[in-house]
Amino acid sequence: MPKMKSNSGAKKRFKFTGSGKIKRKKAYKSHILTKKNAKRKNNLGKDTLVHKADESSVKDLLPYGN
Repeated sequence: MPKMKSNSGAKKRFKFTGSGKIKRKKAYKSHILTKKNAKRKNNLGKDTLVHKADESSVKDLLPYGN
């Protein structure tokens, strides 16, 4: 059977942690930043985990992730 292909967009957006959870970046940090306060922008810069309900969808896009 041939190798499965990973989704190219998902490869760039998600990373697996050592325990198998999936990390992602937060949205809304790219533009229109003048109206957002510093605390909000700082928190948007941090990574977070993909919600448990969405993990299976992301894992389907990345068959060799973990």
